[in-house]
Amino acid sequence: MPERQGGETLLFLTDEQLRQGIEAMFFAYRGFTADPDRILATMAYGRAHHRALHFISRCPGTTVNNLLGILGVTKQSLNRVLRTLIEDGLVESRIGTSDKRERNLHLTEDGKALERKLSDAQRNRMRAAYREAGPEAVTGFRQVLEAMMDPEMRRKYHAIREKDT
Repeated sequence: MPERQGGETLLFLTDEQLRQGIEAMFFAYRGFTADPDRILATMAYGRAHHRALHFISRCPGTTVNNLLGILGVTKQSLNRVLRTLIEDGLVESRIGTSDKRERNLHLTEDGKALERKLSDAQRNRMRAAYREAGPEAVTGFRQVLEAMMDPEMRRKYHAIREKDT
């Protein structure tokens, strides 16, 4: 296997190198969420609202149960978030076409605008980081993230990505 930058190979990483990666992930996550957090704070929303908006945008018409599976939160927690987003006119809950008991979730125009604003902030940060790290890092970073996912989450991730092709 070819040498990596700094002489590190992927076949063996020390506990110290792994600790550094874990810490880098914690700090990177803080940066990744900082810009949306500032926007959400002005509206008394939190990260759960952001995640719901993101995945409703990515999967228009998704059901509450599907969103529960993606987000991995309790039904009570999701209902609280959705109730706020619906009351504030950002999300519509429509009766299912095939099953009247289902509720299909869609972003309103205001919801789309907020989701775009939040995602633009994160895209800008990721774009700058990818440019700085270089093209090989983009693929490698995604491979590492996918390898860290539990198999069921990886399946859901790929299902959402397949909608783009």
